Amino acid sequence: MKVKIFDEESETDLENDINEFIEDKELIDIKYEVSIGICGEDQIYCFSAMIIYS
Repeated sequence: MKVKIFDEESETDLENDINEFIEDKELIDIKYEVSIGICGEDQIYCFSAMIIYS
């Protein structure tokens, strides 16, 4: 069993990275998380996923 972590600023970028990575992998599970932070007047989003595969 192996693990790969992805972290992107947009859900589209995360989706593209995951789809590219899992093309030839035997997938066990995907854990997905969204974090939001505020810095001044800006909202900062973090879209991340942990892929568990073999």
